[in-house]
Amino acid sequence: MIVRPVVEKYAEEVSSAAPPWLAPLVADTEAATELPAMMVGSMQGEFLASLVFALRPRRILEIGTFTGYSALCMAQTMPGDAELHTCELSPLHASIARKHFAASPWAERITLWEGPALTSVRDLPGPFDLVFVDADKPGYVDYYEAVLPKLAPHGLILADNVLQFGGVANERDQQPDTLAMRAFNAHVAADPRVRQSVLTVREGVSVIRLAG
Repeated sequence: MIVRPVVEKYAEEVSSAAPPWLAPLVADTEAATELPAMMVGSMQGEFLASLVFALRPRRILEIGTFTGYSALCMAQTMPGDAELHTCELSPLHASIARKHFAASPWAERITLWEGPALTSVRDLPGPFDLVFVDADKPGYVDYYEAVLPKLAPHGLILADNVLQFGGVANERDQQPDTLAMRAFNAHVAADPRVRQSVLTVREGVSVIRLAG
């Protein structure tokens, strides 16, 4: 944990609970996938929903759908004329997400792009008002470079898992994902085109905006 476990537990207890309509998606994810922990938690889902509620983005891009939890959290508070595009490589994960997207009130405004995310992003026109990156960690720099030219002037990029539960600050941690996140964080920090704020939410979330 980045923060003390007792503090994390308290924060979860006093944060709003996940909407009950997400329970079937959670159950399907736990039953059908090997790593259900890849799904964002209820506290982070509420964080994403609140950001969308405040920002009122018209076009949202997500890289890394998994089974659709984070996409649906964002969809529930997006404006009535908004659209959400989400990219997923795994056919299994995409099939679960499609099932729950179709059952939601936002089915017609969510588009799932199955296959390599970079291919999907290159084919999608900008601008995007909000981009959420939560996919394979070695690909983060490439995803960042692909979406930055398509970011709206007042848009935000949210990059998940950037602190790896604190592992990035421990030089003895040489796990591939930690090395990838350390390289990504340094890449963004050195980029004069943007400003970033790294938050200690779960595994860490970077909030990135255009400089100026």
